[in-house]
Amino acid sequence: MKYTFKGGLHPSDGKEATENKSIITLAAPEEMVYPMVQHIGAPCTPCVAVGDTVTVGQKIGDSDSFVSAPVHSTVSGTVKAVEPRRHPNGRMVESIVVENDGLYTLHPDIHPYADTDKLTREEKISLVREAGVVGMGGACFPTFIKLNPPADKKIDVCIVNGAECEPYLTSDHRVMIESPVPVFEGLKIIMEILGVDKGYIGIEENKPEAIKTMRSLEKDYEGISVKVLKTKYPQGSEKHLIKALTGKEVPSGKLPADVGVVVNNVDTCTSVYNAVTRHQPLLSRIVTVSGSGINKPSNFRVPIGTPFEYVIQAAGGIKDETRKVVMGGPMMGVAQFDLSVPVVKGTSGILALTDRELKFKNTTPCIRCGKCVQRCPMNLMPLYLNAYAAAKDMAKCIEYNIMDCIECGICSYTCQSEQHPTQNIKLMKAQIAAARKQVK
Repeated sequence: MKYTFKGGLHPSDGKEATENKSIITLAAPEEMVYPMVQHIGAPCTPCVAVGDTVTVGQKIGDSDSFVSAPVHSTVSGTVKAVEPRRHPNGRMVESIVVENDGLYTLHPDIHPYADTDKLTREEKISLVREAGVVGMGGACFPTFIKLNPPADKKIDVCIVNGAECEPYLTSDHRVMIESPVPVFEGLKIIMEILGVDKGYIGIEENKPEAIKTMRSLEKDYEGISVKVLKTKYPQGSEKHLIKALTGKEVPSGKLPADVGVVVNNVDTCTSVYNAVTRHQPLLSRIVTVSGSGINKPSNFRVPIGTPFEYVIQAAGGIKDETRKVVMGGPMMGVAQFDLSVPVVKGTSGILALTDRELKFKNTTPCIRCGKCVQRCPMNLMPLYLNAYAAAKDMAKCIEYNIMDCIECGICSYTCQSEQHPTQNIKLMKAQIAAARKQVK
């Protein structure tokens, strides 16, 4: 049986360029940049100053706010500057610049725990928080919050998101093939923290080697089973993964915990394992560097804080005909205009795209073909949301449940009139969120 959901589509995935490429570990460059915003929630405040010496794994930024996650140095060296630097989201963000001394001196707090079974639930959650672990699928929600749901939210099942449904991206795919044990061990720790005896690892059917590798370990982990998902975008969306694997539907405005489910990404599980067993912070992540504009498409393990241009050069550089560079996947990624920006916790991919993948056509009026409605995984009416958002009619957008949009990009992808409903919807959602914040 292949689990799935209603709606969605299967675009050309472009994964063949890197799906069989083993992960290469990159050494850090001479200068590293650490934005104080690498997560959903309050930004961190620097806790080091210019001239300070730092070590690998040392906390350099933190916040007193509940929804936040600390930032750590991924090299040893000297703090060169504390100043605004460009973030992959396009904004200038307070950042810590560290000059790498090349010694990689490890912070003394990083050491293996002899017996993790003796750690209490609260101690494990604290370790995950102090390690700065966030959702590695791109959402970057602080993981420790997921591991400590409100008392009235009884969690019944934990899901590992191994769908990786975005075209081109193969980082999770390679992790499941090359390092499956930490994924299982991380899920086991998460299940113990939440008091859950049932865990699912959902993998799309277009990853047969990953499915085979992960299933070979099922027998060693009681209560954990690998589920094969139909290859469809956005199968990796939290709500749709839950619907496919459990049949439960997360109500509008609610969270997975409201239906008794917690979902974590493949690499997030690995990070939880490292945090609890080694007291190791989130120091690196797997990044797929691909697209027809990349000379040598690759999968890299990249230290957080490494400039995009350095990573791209490691993949042979970009071709002259490159028209756009995107962080993340082509459906939900963010276009870049400055390649000096650093790899952050949410950088799952760096894509260099040429005319072969891009289409630049004139926009024409909506012909009401209904394709966006047919394919919308949230069962919304994108054509109306697009029109009302473009007209800045906030009331109508709310009436048509605009805040339920997951910004998957399918409506823009399928639009026969070459309109950009996702962009209009995102802008209106931001305006509504800002207006509601002012009211509070």
